[in-house]
Amino acid sequence: MKKLIYLAFVLVTFASCSTAVIINEETPSVDTGVNPDSWAVIPAGPFYYGMHALPESIDYDYEMMITDVTNLQYSNYLNEALAKETISIVDGNVMGFYPGEPFDNYKHEWEIKAGDYLHMPFTEPGCHVKMLDGKFTVDKGFENHPVVMVTWYGARAYAQFYGYRLPTEKEWAKAARGTDLRAYPWGDEINEHYTNYGSSHNALQRLYGGNISRTIPVGYFNGTTYGDFETIDNRSPYGLYDMGGNVWQWLSDDYSKVHYRYMRGGSFTNYEYNIFVWARNDAGADFYNINIGFRCARDIVKAEPVVEGSEITEEIAE
Repeated sequence: MKKLIYLAFVLVTFASCSTAVIINEETPSVDTGVNPDSWAVIPAGPFYYGMHALPESIDYDYEMMITDVTNLQYSNYLNEALAKETISIVDGNVMGFYPGEPFDNYKHEWEIKAGDYLHMPFTEPGCHVKMLDGKFTVDKGFENHPVVMVTWYGARAYAQFYGYRLPTEKEWAKAARGTDLRAYPWGDEINEHYTNYGSSHNALQRLYGGNISRTIPVGYFNGTTYGDFETIDNRSPYGLYDMGGNVWQWLSDDYSKVHYRYMRGGSFTNYEYNIFVWARNDAGADFYNINIGFRCARDIVKAEPVVEGSEITEEIAE
């Protein structure tokens, strides 16, 4: 079932870039100064959606993480989830329950029944989350890199565990593009100073030399100069880092008559046209790879208005 379906023009690119996998157990740590626990508010309102910039609108405010979920965040989650028995470990794999979904028996559609599904194969090369003495930990130096090798089920489980969710395609698109017609989250230009993608030849190689890693720390491109390499702030109009490049990001949409899940953003294996805010990718929900991660969204819960004369008001007044 591990079959990645790219847009036609992505197939050759991905195949050529993903065969020579570079895996390191350690990498030098880089502090970007960006806090992966931070969230940004995406306000309700109109925006332009897709390559043809069709008018769209979202009628509610919501929040999204300003970075992808990191290896450290995901390993902490796994330890908490293991303690609460919402996941299990089977032959070096993290497994978890999924309730299944409607099946339309459409051509090429695969039925997804209720049962346990793969979340992360943590013993496979490319995964920087490991288990040591019964606890999950992270390969040294990769703590603030985006977590990869996570299936859609594993991304969804993380989000639900904390009361979050995966963003929809339209939520992701607005958060990446804002309300203008830009091609990339940061504007209309792209080069190696903006993000980690195929043509940039990996930013950490510039800093340390050699083939250090494939992913780079979240928020790396924030205008900071590392050594003699100057980055350009790649935040989207709402302040989200890495909405183009580094890793693809899983999305929540479950469209009828298909079993695939969709991704946005492009990755370190892809080139300029895959980083466009409208570029799209898809795969089976149990697929994982060294270039796929995710970030979360959440609803904004508005505080209940305090009624004058209530016991709460009286307590505050005292």
